[in-house]
Amino acid sequence: MITRFLGKVFSGALFRSAQPKIVRAGEHGIDRNAISQCALRTTQMLQRHGYGAFVVGGAVRDLILGGKPKDYDIATNATPEEVREIFRRSRIIGRRFRLVHVLCGSEMVEVSTFRGAHTAEDGDDGAADEHGRILRDNVFGTQEQDATRRDFTINALFYDPSTQEVWDYHGGVADLKKRRLRMIGDPERRYREDPVRMLRVVRLSASRGLEIDAPTRRPVRRLAGLLAHVPSSRLLDELLKLLLSGHAAEGVAQLRKEGLHHGVLPLLDAAMGRAVGERFVTAALRNTDERIRAGKTISPGFLFAALLWPEVLSEWRTYEAKGEAAIPALYRAMDHVMKAQAGILPIPHRYAADMREIWALQPRFLQRAGRRPYRLLEQPRFRAGYDFLLLRCGSGELEEALGQWWERFQSADETERTQMLTGEGEPRKRRRRRRRKPRGAAGESVVPGGDASPAG
Repeated sequence: MITRFLGKVFSGALFRSAQPKIVRAGEHGIDRNAISQCALRTTQMLQRHGYGAFVVGGAVRDLILGGKPKDYDIATNATPEEVREIFRRSRIIGRRFRLVHVLCGSEMVEVSTFRGAHTAEDGDDGAADEHGRILRDNVFGTQEQDATRRDFTINALFYDPSTQEVWDYHGGVADLKKRRLRMIGDPERRYREDPVRMLRVVRLSASRGLEIDAPTRRPVRRLAGLLAHVPSSRLLDELLKLLLSGHAAEGVAQLRKEGLHHGVLPLLDAAMGRAVGERFVTAALRNTDERIRAGKTISPGFLFAALLWPEVLSEWRTYEAKGEAAIPALYRAMDHVMKAQAGILPIPHRYAADMREIWALQPRFLQRAGRRPYRLLEQPRFRAGYDFLLLRCGSGELEEALGQWWERFQSADETERTQMLTGEGEPRKRRRRRRRKPRGAAGESVVPGGDASPAG
């Protein structure tokens, strides 16, 4: 009863005493009908039980910008246990900070309790490391505290579907209208608390077409080295979000501009320093963006293979120049590049295996005689390898005719395929093995149709 009473207090007077700017339905432009039914149902159920509940963060931001959110987060003053009691199909997850996943059919929304920040009164000196990075952040708080601890003003927006109001504590709606990306609080301190925010600045700027305001941008290059202290799993997760945002080309260009790529893709400088390498990487990223915007699937392994290929190619040519055979030289180059990348940001095995398979197929596209092209068509990774080949041809690394040959070969009938093979040169004839003559019991050779004669 006490908890429920506090919930009613928190969802009413206490929140309004913080005096957020209340943006009405006609001002923010969010269409309530565009919101996920699961998100609407979840907020309604929480409010019906006396709790405050809002759609928050990126979903509100994207709805105001006229986009379609990929997922929905709900913020409430109910504890995870209280949320779990209300929704039968839900589960509590997380160790650092507990969240609740609420399921509605095949749809899922994430519900979090309003979060505060560690203070001196908490008596926890280990909440941050020597660089200022927050290590533990699991304190419940008020809605105002929750808004303040969020990274950017455009992510600190709370939408109440029942009143269709947006509660704006930090001017996020105005920033969205100006298409401006601004940090809440002191940018340097916020980057030190969580260096991944620097990557998030780049991703949101590129994917949402926002201009980074000067104070938010200023410390980034100077603090880029802090990424070295972030767990690789978090870096990889943020990098994948950037690469799969549909604006990867702009995002990677912005990473290089801000000097942040050293923390995630240290070999990118070498790749982009060569004309062919730059054309190849740019073509790969633009191709990825086009596929994502068209609703097609993308393999992270293919993307990483493309980003690191210019360095693999360079190493491959170096080993060949030293006299190594082509295939062993390629495998040595692959090992060298993967080891160098692992020293900064290890790529998970499931992606690394795909990368190696795509790279290993490339020499086989040069073999267009005999049965080899047929065997290559049967390879499970042929399509990925072929798409990779087209990028190489498009960047000027290989002749366009090679890609055109393989495109034609795939759709040709058997007669045309045979003609294409002979056009590339007749397959080498297999050398006939000479048949050995059977020998007699005493070392005599037996000549068919003749008499036995002494051997030798």
